[in-house]
Amino acid sequence: MSQTNAPSWGTAISAAFLVAGTCIGGGMLILPLATGLSGFLPSIVSMVVCWAMMTATALLLMEVNLSMSEGAHVISMSGKMLGWPGKVVAWILYLFISYASLVGYTAGGGGQVAHLLEKIFSTDVSRDFGCLVFVLAFGSVIYLGNKIVGRVNTVLFLAMIGAYIAVVGMGIDEVKSENFFHTEWSSAWMALPILLTSFSFQTMVPSLSLYLNKQSQNLRFAIIGGTTISLLVYLIWQWLILGIVPLHGDSGLLYALRQGEAPTQFVSEHVVGSYIAPAAEFFAFFALVTSFLGIALGLFDFLSDGLKIQEQGVGQIALAILVVVPTLFFATHFERAFLIAFETTGGFGDAILNGMMPVMMAWVARYRFGHAAKAQIPGGKPVLIAIFLFYTGILVLEILMTTRLLPSIFNQ
Repeated sequence: MSQTNAPSWGTAISAAFLVAGTCIGGGMLILPLATGLSGFLPSIVSMVVCWAMMTATALLLMEVNLSMSEGAHVISMSGKMLGWPGKVVAWILYLFISYASLVGYTAGGGGQVAHLLEKIFSTDVSRDFGCLVFVLAFGSVIYLGNKIVGRVNTVLFLAMIGAYIAVVGMGIDEVKSENFFHTEWSSAWMALPILLTSFSFQTMVPSLSLYLNKQSQNLRFAIIGGTTISLLVYLIWQWLILGIVPLHGDSGLLYALRQGEAPTQFVSEHVVGSYIAPAAEFFAFFALVTSFLGIALGLFDFLSDGLKIQEQGVGQIALAILVVVPTLFFATHFERAFLIAFETTGGFGDAILNGMMPVMMAWVARYRFGHAAKAQIPGGKPVLIAIFLFYTGILVLEILMTTRLLPSIFNQ
């Protein structure tokens, strides 16, 4: 591709915002709930480890994608590198991760839309109607293509950061140091699957590759820059929410976890300032929307590649329907969809599809097809083995946790 067709740095920055927006989304709302039991310091250590691992596997997916023809998505990549077994697993897990995430974002966003409409029109609005408005409003953006999604997401991401800065600025004086005294390292490992979900965006790496015309320098910048932005935002957010909202009590983190509610809804119970809670709600909304757009874009392109449907005309409409209709159905029929989506995707979907499989594909690309010179992370086979073992451990952990916890989840 000629240099004149190479994306500008402005486009690369927009792609980094898309990565950050996808990561930050629902993860911002679920992280304090998942890590509150272990405490602030253990949650920070766990978070940095998961950030490093998820960034590494995203770079491995980038490496594999750049070794293939333009337009190759996860199905084509896994089929070439891992054969039909890999292709089948990719189909199942990609759909599972994408739809579960979209259902979670729609359930959370729909609840906020309903709450906003109730305030505006002074009448009761059901969460199901809020989900309908949310998914139609933002699902329609996907139909317009990845360039439009990138621009819309940039605007929403900047709005989200503005709300985030406002929340942090107003919340600094509300942080209580005694809330940081609680430390329980033995509970930190339980949050690892959800922490993976908080840095999950790998399903959109092939879409980013298309967006940036397979320019490796810009793509690498978007991945590392986007995940680093996410990490920094998460670190400050953890400090703020864990410092404001206590672990115990009727409006504490454990109560929010049992109720399946975002912790931002309880901020107002623990602050003196009257503006911080509305700012937190605005931030939560923009966070959900930016994540929704990133995951939906990746799913749109994935279905196009897997089903061989052209992203134009009737095909474009069909793809949009395949993204929106199942999402809306599950978001309106499962009350705890928001939390269950994050409880299940991290340990299973992210550990296998976004963790173990990128390592396996990169191994094949490097050592069977001779693309080792294009490696995106150093260390060779020992590093690939270490990353693979980490994700294998997460998978085993999730299986053990699910065996014990899954019945109680569905009986609630």
